[in-house]
Amino acid sequence: MIGDMGAKDATELAGWIASGQVSPSEALDAALAAVEARNPALNAVVQMQEGVARKSIAAGLPQGPFRGVPFLLKDLGCEAVDFPGHNGSRLLANTQYNRDSAIYERIRATGAVTFGRTTSPEGGIGAATEAAVYGGPTRNPWNLDHTPGGSSGGAGAAVAAGIVAMAHGSDGGGSVRIPASSCGLFGFKPTRARLPDGPFVGEGWAGMAIDGFLTHSVRDTARMLDACAGSDLGAPYAAPALSKSHADAISRPPRRLKVAICDTTFTGDAIHPEVAEAVRAAGRLLESLGHHVTPALPKANVAMMMRAWTDIVGVGTALGVKKALKDRPLSADLVEGISRGAFAHAETLHPTRYLEAVGEIHAFGRQMARFFNDGPDILLSATLAEPPARIGRFNHDSEDYLGYRIGPNGIFAYSPFCVVFNASGQPAASLPLAMSADQLPIGIHLAAAFGADEELIALCAELEQAQPWAARRAPIAS
Repeated sequence: MIGDMGAKDATELAGWIASGQVSPSEALDAALAAVEARNPALNAVVQMQEGVARKSIAAGLPQGPFRGVPFLLKDLGCEAVDFPGHNGSRLLANTQYNRDSAIYERIRATGAVTFGRTTSPEGGIGAATEAAVYGGPTRNPWNLDHTPGGSSGGAGAAVAAGIVAMAHGSDGGGSVRIPASSCGLFGFKPTRARLPDGPFVGEGWAGMAIDGFLTHSVRDTARMLDACAGSDLGAPYAAPALSKSHADAISRPPRRLKVAICDTTFTGDAIHPEVAEAVRAAGRLLESLGHHVTPALPKANVAMMMRAWTDIVGVGTALGVKKALKDRPLSADLVEGISRGAFAHAETLHPTRYLEAVGEIHAFGRQMARFFNDGPDILLSATLAEPPARIGRFNHDSEDYLGYRIGPNGIFAYSPFCVVFNASGQPAASLPLAMSADQLPIGIHLAAAFGADEELIALCAELEQAQPWAARRAPIAS
C-alpha cells in the first residue's frame, strides 16, 4: 500500500485528495507513519523536514497534477532551500542551498508535498547505496540482504516499501533504471536535456546525467515528466520537441514497432540465465502484441564508450571533491575509497583526455543513432545482467576506481546496458516484468531513438496493460 492508504499509485492518491476523500495532511501523516514503521529496516529516508511539509500545506498547495501527494527528493542534486543535503558524502554533509534548482521548482509546482530526502552513494557513481554518511547500507524491500541499487537507491527503496507513491531520482549511468529493476518499479530516463539541469549544474557528466522519477505506474511518470519537461534558461542542450505530451502518448497504443532483442550483453557475453529468459519472455509478449521482434546487437564501440564514461566521471568526481575539500587533506574520514580512487585516477589523465573522452561519447552517440536509423525502433534487453546484488558487493571501500567500474567483477559487468543510453542521450526505461526464483525483481530494458520519448513511453504503457504489475508488492509494504 502507498503510505498505508491503499492507493495503487500517485495518480490515484491525487484523485482521492482532489475529491476530498483524503486531505493532504492525512496523506502526509500516513507517509510519516510508514517512515517510522519501515525506514529503520531500510535506511532509505533521511533529512526529514516535516515542518516544511506542514507549512507548505498550510500555505496552500499549487493546483498541479499531484496536489497533496507526499514526495521525497534524492539526496544528490535537486537543490532546494528548504531541504539541505548530504549528497551521499560526509564531505558535503548538511550542505545549504541559497536558491531552488529548476527541477525542484517544477516538482513543487505539481503540488507534491516534499518532506525529506532519500539516500544515495557518494558521488552517485555506484550501483548500490551504502554511503558512510548515513551510518549503514540502504536495503532492498524485497529482501533486506540485497541492495536496492544506486545511485537512486533510497528513492527506489522508499517507493517499493510503500512509504511514498513516487520519488525523485537522477540517472547518469542507470541510476534511475538500476533501482527500478532492483525494486520492481518503473524507471524512465528521458532524452538528454528533456529536463532542466540548472542553475547549479551547467551539464551533468558531459550531458550524460539527467533527473527522473521512481514510480509504480507508467502514468505517474508520464504526468510528472510533462510537468517538469523543458530546458531551463541558458541550458547548453535542448531535446527535440514533443509532438504532444507523454500523457497523451500513453492514451493509445503505439504503432507496431521493429524490436531488436538482445538476451546477452551488447557485446555478446552471456548474462544470468533467469535474466536472459526474462528478456526472451518479454520478446514473446511483444510479438503477441503484434510487434516485430528479431535478434540483434548494436553496432557501436561499447568498450570505447565505457572507458570514456569512466574517465569523464572520474574527472567530475575529482572536481567535486577538490572544490569541497578546500584546504583540507583528502582523508578517509571525509571521502570514501572509490571517490579517493576516482580522484587519483583523474590525476593520471593528460589534460587533453577529458575533451577527447567527450568526443568519444559523442561519436558513440552517432554510432547508436545510425544503428536505430538503419534498423530497429526499439532495443530490448535486460536492465541488469543478474538479479539484485547482495549488500556489500559494491560498497565504496576500495580505492580501485577502474576495477570498481570496468573490472571483470565491476559495475559495468553487473550493469552493462543502462550506461549505453546515458552516453548516447537516448530515452530508455526499465519495466518490472519479471521475478527471479528467489523472488527478487528483474527489470526489462527498452530503449528508443533519440527524441522518441513518446513512442517509448507509449510502448511501456501497452506492456503495463498487457502484463500488469501493480498488484506485486514487496513484503515490507504488505
